[in-house]
Amino acid sequence: MSRKLRLGAFLPGGGQHVAAWRHPDQPLDGAVSLAFHQELAALAERGLFDAYFLADTLSAEIGGREGGSAKAAGFEPLTLFAALSVTTKHIGFIATASTSYEEPYHVARRFASLDMISGGRAAWNVVTSHGDGPARNFGLAAQYGHDARYARAAEHLDVVRQLWDSWDDDAFLRDRTTGVYFDPAKVRPIRHEGKYFRVEGPLNAPRPPQGHPVIVQAGQSETGRDFAAASAEVIFTTQQDLASDQAFYADVKGRAAAFGRSSEEILIMPGLAPFIGATKAEAQAKYDALNALILPEEGIGLLNALTGGTLDLAGYPLDGPLPEAPVTEGMKSRQQLLRRIADETGFSIRELYAWVATARGHLTLIGTPVEIADLMEEWLIGKGADGFNILPPWLPGGLEDFVTLVIPELQRRGIFRREYEGRTLRENLGLKRPANRWATVGSDPGLAAE
Repeated sequence: MSRKLRLGAFLPGGGQHVAAWRHPDQPLDGAVSLAFHQELAALAERGLFDAYFLADTLSAEIGGREGGSAKAAGFEPLTLFAALSVTTKHIGFIATASTSYEEPYHVARRFASLDMISGGRAAWNVVTSHGDGPARNFGLAAQYGHDARYARAAEHLDVVRQLWDSWDDDAFLRDRTTGVYFDPAKVRPIRHEGKYFRVEGPLNAPRPPQGHPVIVQAGQSETGRDFAAASAEVIFTTQQDLASDQAFYADVKGRAAAFGRSSEEILIMPGLAPFIGATKAEAQAKYDALNALILPEEGIGLLNALTGGTLDLAGYPLDGPLPEAPVTEGMKSRQQLLRRIADETGFSIRELYAWVATARGHLTLIGTPVEIADLMEEWLIGKGADGFNILPPWLPGGLEDFVTLVIPELQRRGIFRREYEGRTLRENLGLKRPANRWATVGSDPGLAAE
């Protein structure tokens, strides 16, 4: 096949499953162990993954919430990835930063720095930060409304991109003979004045090696889909079957034209959490053993987080049905997904939290390497996915299973690389390096004219 799968590895040090930290093979301090993250990065790079992905929140996940106790405290992603970049050569790093509570100048500078340190392997997972917990840590009583978060995000991202373009690629001459360090005609302030931000510029960092670090997004709502179609280059999506993923794939790529973009500029990568065994029974035993470690209070906390933080399940019987949740300003699409699954399956509260414990609504697949590869190939051929974000349920074992058992099967079928194609993350993903908007249109003469 000419099309090849792109693969991200979603590797929180405490594991994906809400009870992963209790697994006998998972390091108890994995969330805060640099050595363990280095081991994971090396293993993912051995598996030729495109990128190491980390989600992030701006509040402590105490009381279960989204991900379990092991996610209550851990590393800030950009700091961690700067360290991991010096012990790896090829794998990219997708770090999360919030448009709701972080300033564009800070974000632009930090990602430009990571891109330089890593030699062009940085990506920004753009999030709007749902939930009231983060809001209260940044001087607000409650989160911004859903649509307001996305409006702010669109302006934030535009400002960051302007800042990345505030220096031309060849602005730095560093000529000892003439004493000219940079060409003033090739650097400019951006002088942005918008609804949410006022930023003078220029950025106090050179233009990143990739031009712009890769932009990643995970919105599922109507507003989120428009934002992704307009701005994202990689989209992580939550789908449970090929038909729904094909619909999402066609919808988002179809919207791209309205924003002057080609569908080829966007990669759709659904989340996939695999339990892998030599037989289906062996894979099922791994799944059952991990689910048996779930503490009810963490399962309830997880459901509350995924339904938008508006549902208090205290007092409801665990073997009874999921009650209706008030409409959230948080993760609207995830709330709707859980409601649909509960209604279609008749799951009790206990069964529902066991169902989402591994991947929080992403597809959990239990099977042999051939069965896992079958689904991945079907979704690639069927235009439901350009790749997958792999969520190993526990670490390092879940990742080791995928690298040693599934990757060779994908390579045998000719749908995954046998070596990295390029030096930067963009090159490996098959994404173009963006031109500098100012150098392209010539609309700003730079500091030399001031």
